[in-house]
This record gives sequence, C-alpha cells and structure tokens, in this order.
Amino acid sequence: MTTIASSEQTSEEVRLSILGMRCAGCVSAVENALAEVKGVSAVTVNFADHSAIVKGSVDPEDLKNAVNSAGYEAAIMEGLEDPEDEEQREQERYYSLLKKAAVAAAFGVPLMLAGHLGWLPEIGSETGRWFWPQIALITLGILVYSGWHFYSGAYQSLRHGQANMDTLIALGTGSAWFYSCIVLDYYEILPPLSRHAYFEAAVIILAFINLGTALETRARRKTSSAIRELIGLQPRTARVIRDGKEMDIPIEEVGLGETLRVRPGEKIPVDGIVIDGHSLVDESMLTGEPLPVEKTKGSKVVAGTINQKGTFIFEANRIGRDTALAQIIQSVRLAQSSKPPIARLADRISAIFVPAVVAISVLTFLIWYIWGPDPSIGYAFVTSMTVLVIACPCVLGLAMPISLMVAVGRAAKSGILIRNGEAVQLAEKISCVVLDKTGTVTEGKPQVTGVHASGQFSEEQLLQLAASIESGSEHPLASAIINAASEKNLEIKKATRFKAISGLGIKAEVDGEQVVFGNAALMDLEGIKYGRYVKKLQQLSESGKTPMLLAVDGKIAGIIAVSDPVKKDSTEAIRKLKKQGIRVNMLTGDNKITANAVAQQVGIPEVRAEVLPQDKAKVVKDLQVKGEVVAMVGDGINDAPALAQADIGLAIGTGTDVAIESADIVIMQGSLLKVPEAIALSKATLKNIKQNLFGALIYNTLSIPIAAGVLYPFLGILLNPMIAGAAMAMSSFTVVTNANRLRWMKLDEEQ
Repeated sequence: MTTIASSEQTSEEVRLSILGMRCAGCVSAVENALAEVKGVSAVTVNFADHSAIVKGSVDPEDLKNAVNSAGYEAAIMEGLEDPEDEEQREQERYYSLLKKAAVAAAFGVPLMLAGHLGWLPEIGSETGRWFWPQIALITLGILVYSGWHFYSGAYQSLRHGQANMDTLIALGTGSAWFYSCIVLDYYEILPPLSRHAYFEAAVIILAFINLGTALETRARRKTSSAIRELIGLQPRTARVIRDGKEMDIPIEEVGLGETLRVRPGEKIPVDGIVIDGHSLVDESMLTGEPLPVEKTKGSKVVAGTINQKGTFIFEANRIGRDTALAQIIQSVRLAQSSKPPIARLADRISAIFVPAVVAISVLTFLIWYIWGPDPSIGYAFVTSMTVLVIACPCVLGLAMPISLMVAVGRAAKSGILIRNGEAVQLAEKISCVVLDKTGTVTEGKPQVTGVHASGQFSEEQLLQLAASIESGSEHPLASAIINAASEKNLEIKKATRFKAISGLGIKAEVDGEQVVFGNAALMDLEGIKYGRYVKKLQQLSESGKTPMLLAVDGKIAGIIAVSDPVKKDSTEAIRKLKKQGIRVNMLTGDNKITANAVAQQVGIPEVRAEVLPQDKAKVVKDLQVKGEVVAMVGDGINDAPALAQADIGLAIGTGTDVAIESADIVIMQGSLLKVPEAIALSKATLKNIKQNLFGALIYNTLSIPIAAGVLYPFLGILLNPMIAGAAMAMSSFTVVTNANRLRWMKLDEEQ
C-alpha cells in the first residue's frame, strides 16, 4: 500500500484499509470520524472487508489521522494493490488469532477439567493460598496475550464515548478475572457457595472468541476472491517498443500512446488498439464469455485479458486507473461497499445494541442479587457475565455486507457488473422488463438484404446515394449501408447540408440533388408521396426487415431493406424471464410491422414500436405509474434516459463499457441471457441477506434472555459463560459461511 503525501489534496475517491473493526458499532465510529474531516462529502465503510471509501476534496493523511484518533488503524490504499501482499496479511492475521486461541485453550481446558474432576485445591486451604494466586497471575498473562486487542479496543471506544463488541468481551472476561481475585482476597467473609473462581472461564471464552474470529477471517477472505482474481489479472510488467528496441518495464511506467508487444500466453498490460499482428484473446474473466475473441489491426484489447497463440503490437490508449480492468475493480468495490435499504434496519439496531446489552447485563445482576437464591452474588455475577459474552453485535454488522460482497464478486466473474447495492434489493421486486430491440434483442449489426430501385436509378446508384448521405451518420443502420457500398467498390460522394431527424432519418445534398432517406414518417414530414410503395414496405416489414425509402428531389428513387439478425440466445433469455414471472416488453423506433415480426420470433408478447429515443423514458414512467417495478435493458447510449428512469437500468455492452453512468447493472457482453441470471442472483442475494439478518436477530433475541437466566425458575437451567463464548464465536462464522453459498450458485440453471 502506498501512502499519499499529506500536502496533496484530492477530489477523487480515497480508499482506506481499516484495522481494528470488530462489530457494527465500530463501523459507526469510523464513519463518524471520517465524516467530521473537513472537505469530506460522503463516507462508506464496509465491515465485511474492513475498508472505507471517502469522497470529497480532502487531504488523505487527514483521513488516516481521523481514523487513528478514533482508536483504529488506517492505511491509504492506491491503485491495484498486489493480491499476494493482501493474502499474506490475511494469512498472518489468521494464524495470529489461531495462536492466541491455542494459548488460551492450552491453559484453560486443563484447568477446567481439573476443577470438574476435583483435582484442584480449595481456595482457602493451605495449598490453595499459594496455588490460586499463581493461577491468577498466569491467567492475567494469557488475558493480556490473547485478549489485548479486545481490551485496547474497548478502551479506545470508551475514550470516544462509544461501545462495541470489544466492550462486551472486555467487561465479560475482565469481570471474571476481577471477581475471581476478590474471591481469593476475601475468601473468609464470602458465603460458602460464592467461593468460586472463574479464571478458566475467562481464558476459555477468549479461546473460543479468537477461534471464531479466525474462522470468520478465513471464510471472509473467500468473499473477496473475485476482487483478488481481478487484481491478479494485472501483469506487473509490460514489453514496450522504444526507439526500435523492446524492453520490459514496470506496468506503472507505461505511458499513453506507448507501443507494446504481446507474445503468446501473456496477459495484456493496458488497454489499447492493435496496430499490427493477429491473435485470439481470452476475455472470459472480464465478460464471462468462454470463447476467445479474434484480434486484428484496429481491434480493441483490454488489460488483464490473456493472449493465446498469436503475437501482436498495440498502442496504449488507457492506462492505470483508466483501464477497463481498473474501472471494473473500482465498480465492484463501490457496489460491495454500498448499502441497500434493508441495511438501514441493521444499522439502526446496531447503533443501540451494545449499550442495550450492557444495560440488560446490569439489570440481570441486580435482579439476581436482590431476588436470586443463595449465593445471590454468585448467580448475579455469572448471569450478567454470560449476557455480556453471548451477545454478538458483529453478526448484525456482517449480515448484509458479507452477502452483498459475495454476490457482487460472483456476478463480476460471470460478466455481470452490479454498480450499486440498491439494485440487488430492487431486483427481487421487478415485475416488468423493457427491452430495447437493436443491439439488445438483435445483434445490433444490421446488414443490407435488398436494394429495390425505381425509375431511372440503378441499384448501384441507389446504394451509392444512401451510403453518401449516411457517411456522416452514427446510426447503426448507416454502417450496414456503407459496408454494402464498400463491398461493391462504390464511390462515396460528399454530402452537404446534412441534417439528422431523430427517429425518422436524414436528409442532405449530394451533387446538387436534395436526398431524403428514412422511414415513411419522414416522407410524410417532407410531403413526399410513396403510395405505390406501401405494399412493398409492408412485405419487407412482415419478414422482419427494416425498409427505408430514398427520395431524390422530392420523388421516391427506391427502397433499401436492412435486416438486423436476432441474437441466438434472445429467445431462451425471454423464456427464462417469463418463467420468473416477469412481464416482457420491447421498445423500438422501428416500424410496427418489423417490430412485431422480431417480437414474434423471440416470444415477446408486448411491443411498442416507432418510439422516439426521447419518448422511451416516458414509456417506462407510464409503466411505473401503473404500479410496475421496471427494469430497462438497453445499450446504455440512446437508451440512457430510459435506463435512468427505470427502477433498475441494465446496460448491454462489452468488457470496456463499464462507465455507463445511467445503468445500475452492466452486462459486459452482448448476451441477453445475463439479464435473467442477474435477476436470479439478486433474488438469491436478498434471500441470503434476510436469512442472515433473521438468524442474527433470532440468535440475540433468544440467547440473551437464556443467558440472563429466564429458564432457571422453570427448568433450573443456567447457561455456562464458556458455552456462551463458544456460541458467540460461532454465530459470526455461521453468517459468513451462509453468505459464501452464493459463490457456488449456478446462474445459468433454471431458478
């Protein structure tokens, strides 16, 4: 990790690694500390991966100092850190916790067994007078070694007027040790039944909690596997060509416009454009598409993808944080750190959880001390300590973010980029999916399938005029016409006075002639008669083709038909959406007959044709007014207003289209099948979050009263503090393990 100089101001996002957070109360403390720094506009703290993302114009060192002053450790993270370093740090923490657990257990378990078997001397006996003080000193040493991180955390929280999980553990184990020391010092005056030491309970509780935290750390590390794999795609070096010489340099030294060579089997270091060579590139980690993609001169290549057999030279056009890989990693991290609405419930509960538990513990002590059986002080102490130990605020803090982290990472590995957590919760409620036609249901790569000339114009002349007028257009159909003209080696003439009419067509002057090219609505607008072509237009449209009329100087010169083939998996994707109980609509600017032909081919029951781009958002809004929860699926460019208007916007693109601000979810390849997969994963994630929250609430709701002794008057049952420690330790591990089930979910199966 790199520390940014304190003099440097930034308006970008700053990512911090936070050490010392052990429950949801810690999250609140860190968020408050960061929010108070001057210049901070937004703070998101992720308990699941112990990180924070801060937005605003602020000195990064001030953020670090604010976290440190709140009692936690912070380190500034920049760029794509080495996943091996992160893995090593996690391993060191894991083994450290195991060692602390082992030391505590190695002393506590034999002491407990010896006590149960009657092998230990009485506290007030002659042997006991020298034996038990030594046990107290050894126990104190173990508490310091195995539990110092809890005690220091509790102290720091107390300094800032806060309470967290460390507070409960410190109070529980610390009070056990102090009470036991009081028993040793005042043995003679205490009631006989109160003369019991709890040294073994204190250390065994620490053993269980450290073991549980270690297991949780190990399981939580798996939740970030997708991020680590993405980071691991970035090679550390690149082979550049400078002054005709090839050399390997660190990836950080590659500049824009640099010329690089990629050999067989190597990872592509930065984004760029191929300028020489030919190869196949494996882009599966970015798009989820297993088939390699052919790369020739002019092809785009993306950092982190793997070159296969060929070799090529390319020019770098995006480096560092601007590469597609870096943007994907940043988007995944932001999504993993975001909070869906359901998280607010956990935040509200967590904010009052620890103070409430301490209050319940005090109340438990008073009730048992005043009304409990003899020895009342012994019962009061044991039950109040058990309440402190069994309560688990970290379960509530982990319940939501751990599931979200796993789901977002799982989606990214399948070529689905979830850009915010709210989309996950909303996806469960989707009742209607609106699909754009071109590039979503169809390939988006139309081809000219027919040229029908009229009068004195030949097919070549018609195609030449159409290509000339379309040469200044960016419409998808324009490229099909220009490509068809190029294949026939037709000269593309210069067009002047070019004017595009959105959703209708274009008009311009070519060789002094006024040329109008577009649909029937454009001809109506221009007052051009086309009555004798209506039947032909209808025939072409009914066959799924898009017919366009070309007029020269106010008279129809002919029709050019273009067909955009349906994607091979669109029919299957729409079938799956309908099976999920979702209503499917298709929106298109194409004419009704062509739109209906495509819809019928893929099984879409509802079609809205001849919709202008600016009206697509209105159609989505109308559906929302009727009570529908709408997901809009489009290419993220012409459909941007509709994507923004929809409850959830899904942009269909490629691995480099990750910065589509109007979309909540980006499909990093062209497959429509990823839409039902994204919805299925979102539903499974929300179900997993609810399971975790329900489990956490049930655990604490049942365990705390039982620990307080509510069953004792009826069944004579009191919970042992050591069992309470084990239950508390395993509760977090259970939540993390349940969340990790999402990693193995098969998205392509019927849900």
